[in-house]
Amino acid sequence: MIEETNKSKSNSIKPTRARRTTSKVGVKKENTTKRLKEDTKEKLRKSKNDNIEIENVKEEKKAPVKREKKTESIFAKSKLKVIPLGGLNEIGKNLTVLEYENEIIVVDCGLAFPEDEMLGVDIVIPDISYLEKNKDKVKALLITHGHEDHIGAVPYFLKKINCPVYGSKLSLGLINVKLQEHNLENSTKLVTIEPRKVLKFGKYFKVEFIRVTHSIADSMAIAITTPVGTVLHTGDFKVDYTPIDGGYMDLQRIAELGQQGVTLLLSDSTNVLRPGHTMSEKSVGKELERLFTNCNKRIIVATFASNVHRMQQIVNAAARFKRKVAVLGRSMVNVLGVSKELGYLDCPEDTIIDIDKINMYNPEQLVILCTGSQGEPMAALSRMSMGEHKKVQVTPDDMIIFSSSAIPGNEKSIGRVVDELEKLGAEVINNQIADVHVSGHACQEELKLMLSLVRPKYFMPAHGEYRFLKAHAQLAVETGVDKENVFIMENGRILEIGEKSAKMGQQVTSGIVLVDGLGVGDVGNIVLRDRQLLSENGMIIVVVSLDRKTARVVSGPDIVTRGFVYVRENEPLIEEIKDVARHELEKCEDQGIRDWATIKTRVREAMMKYIFTKTKRQPMILPILMDVDMDI
Repeated sequence: MIEETNKSKSNSIKPTRARRTTSKVGVKKENTTKRLKEDTKEKLRKSKNDNIEIENVKEEKKAPVKREKKTESIFAKSKLKVIPLGGLNEIGKNLTVLEYENEIIVVDCGLAFPEDEMLGVDIVIPDISYLEKNKDKVKALLITHGHEDHIGAVPYFLKKINCPVYGSKLSLGLINVKLQEHNLENSTKLVTIEPRKVLKFGKYFKVEFIRVTHSIADSMAIAITTPVGTVLHTGDFKVDYTPIDGGYMDLQRIAELGQQGVTLLLSDSTNVLRPGHTMSEKSVGKELERLFTNCNKRIIVATFASNVHRMQQIVNAAARFKRKVAVLGRSMVNVLGVSKELGYLDCPEDTIIDIDKINMYNPEQLVILCTGSQGEPMAALSRMSMGEHKKVQVTPDDMIIFSSSAIPGNEKSIGRVVDELEKLGAEVINNQIADVHVSGHACQEELKLMLSLVRPKYFMPAHGEYRFLKAHAQLAVETGVDKENVFIMENGRILEIGEKSAKMGQQVTSGIVLVDGLGVGDVGNIVLRDRQLLSENGMIIVVVSLDRKTARVVSGPDIVTRGFVYVRENEPLIEEIKDVARHELEKCEDQGIRDWATIKTRVREAMMKYIFTKTKRQPMILPILMDVDMDI
């Protein structure tokens, strides 16, 4: 009994010890786990990564702890670069570059006409050296409309950078004529676009073309969506509520873009100094019909070749009064042909006749449509005024209408042509006498409308002289754009736009390239200076034959002049100049000078000094030394 009792006691004790041991281990394990949780939490709090979520480490009766502090990337985001390479502080050669990282799109590529001092130069185009260095980035060339100051340099651009060209049907039709002249039509991709159609270029650019009204059909503004926002380039425009072709300006879409937010607006500044609104193109048609009424003279109309709307109204007036229309001027013939082919010009049957057939009609049955409204020396009207045109001679039976306005700088040349036409007895009508021209550019109220609809964050006036850009900048401030957000740029200066700011950056290569005949860029400042010198003071050539070994004068010097003096009336002066050259050559021989470059320099300087003393002129002097071997 005793043993059983002890056993029972022993059995009863063992379980109790086991429970106590298990309880102590459990408490110890729980304490260890708790400390581990706290240590882990503390380490995580001190971690540099603040975005880690502490979800799996839990405290009793406590919600999960989350830390969501945002941090900015250590890498700065790229900025959009807007680079005007032409069109600012000048009239013409419009070209704008938009660059983001490794992608570039180009808007327009136009030409300008040479200034008076650019003797012998045919056209002026933008310097695209910057684009040539980055030509692998260029995705496309976008065209706003078909005027020469926006498409004239496209063939020269494509010779350097072959990329697709996007534009309206008429713009590309006019470009294609130029490409054929330069043998580029087979190597160039032309893509016709429709208004409101969105195109994607590369990774960063989306482009939408928007219809605007201008003096040429199919004019477009371009909305470019970039990583930093939308850039709206208006191109050339005016707000015409009664357009000739019925293509109304898409003010609704422009307003929608304004509602969505436009980061940068580039807007036409050509007419910013003119208050009010630009008249509708239809008003010109009414005035032309008034002039045609009861006119018994032959009518000659000079206008811009690319003004298809004006051409249409002239044809309409001629058809109404049963007159035939003949066309003069290569550019006018090209534009008329393209416009008819593409359906932009509606000509009644048999209205257009060949210029060679004008002698078959009486003066009151004819209208001659020609180029030369800006007084260009080689244009049809200028040659007519000088009596040098082979097919048209101006007589008192002619009424000549200048359906254009003077481009700044052309006033003198236009005035000379008008004077010569008046001398020939013709009646001359211009926009100072009758309303035969309206501008294709927006005046102040239309520019204000554009700014009010778009409400851009940043504004950059484009297309015009500095005074135009400055006035347009002031207009933007008046309509609510912050003064600090208005940028008056210059060609080659970079405008850098980020998500929160914009600033002017560094300068890239820009300037002009002169085209003379088939030569592109081979005429520079030195050549122009020589041409200027030749035009002002003429040239003197002195020819001398020298012994090859001794540098002794064998024959000469002989003098040849061009544009200096009339030789027959100034023979004593020519003899005196010969004596000066001969005396200098003798001095070189006495001093043992045999270096031909030194001899040329000394002869030139001696002659120049003497001629200036006698005539106060500084002609170009070219010594030509010929060597003769006297031992033969």
